[in-house]
Amino acid sequence: MAKSKMKRKKAPKSISKLPDLEQSKSAVLNSLTSPSSQRTYEHAIREFIDWYCSEPRLAFNKTVVTRYRISLEQRHYASTTINLRLAAVRRLAYEAADCGLLSADLAAGIRRVKGAKRLGVPVGNWLTADQGKRLLLTADGASLRGKRDYATLAILLGCGLRRAELSALRVEDIQQREEHWVIADLVGKGGHVRTIPVPDWVKAGVDAWMEAAGITTGILLRSINKAGRVWGTGFSPKVIWGVVKQKAMDCEIPALAPHDLRRTCARLCHQAGGELEQIQFLLGHVSVQTTERYLGCKQRFHNAVNDHIGLEPAPLA
Repeated sequence: MAKSKMKRKKAPKSISKLPDLEQSKSAVLNSLTSPSSQRTYEHAIREFIDWYCSEPRLAFNKTVVTRYRISLEQRHYASTTINLRLAAVRRLAYEAADCGLLSADLAAGIRRVKGAKRLGVPVGNWLTADQGKRLLLTADGASLRGKRDYATLAILLGCGLRRAELSALRVEDIQQREEHWVIADLVGKGGHVRTIPVPDWVKAGVDAWMEAAGITTGILLRSINKAGRVWGTGFSPKVIWGVVKQKAMDCEIPALAPHDLRRTCARLCHQAGGELEQIQFLLGHVSVQTTERYLGCKQRFHNAVNDHIGLEPAPLA
């Protein structure tokens, strides 16, 4: 009897080599919509692949990923950094299994690798209202660059945008809703859509920049060349970093990042009596717990709880 010829289904691999990992990495990056997430995951996956290929590995499995986590801990990375790296590796394993490059059992084991424990709560950097005013005053309103820098700082402080959201902001996005200026239908992190109220003082700064730069459509904020003229049609997130860093140095505020202005916006809204739910809508957070962390309401340093506990020395006469 003639033997029936049947094609055997190719079994998923248990050992992943460089071409397999590169293919899986491409699948991960293609599944992400945010350019910022793509850059972050590409860097994290590249570091893992370099580590994985640095010496022969038996398999891409839970044990190997656990050893990778230990190596990150030995390099004294912060827990948030370690957990981000592990999230990228888990995503890599998921895509590898989905492409038939890794067995489902091994991928499931990798996804069960525990992250690093977070000891305590990271302390963010918030500005007071007076510090925020000082920061805004560093922008020279007489020059074109100064008007742009003021608009940049005003939107970050007054509307709480992320860097990527600000760099992609278009003139057409600023509209009127219910007799109030807003940034309408902004597509933020994770594809979440929100509409952000724009305070009058922020709109005034934006109008001054648009009039001076002659901008009527397209990307709102633009680069400025050495001759002091608007250049190109885009605005890199790196330029935002440079603006915030320089202006912070001008008013002697140390270690200030653009995201600190987003935190500051949240806290000042809360101190002004804003409802937690409304602040959550403003920032575009899915979880209210994330908004609470932005407010920094878990621990207070001004009039701290241990400032006056009865152990203080008596004032000198």
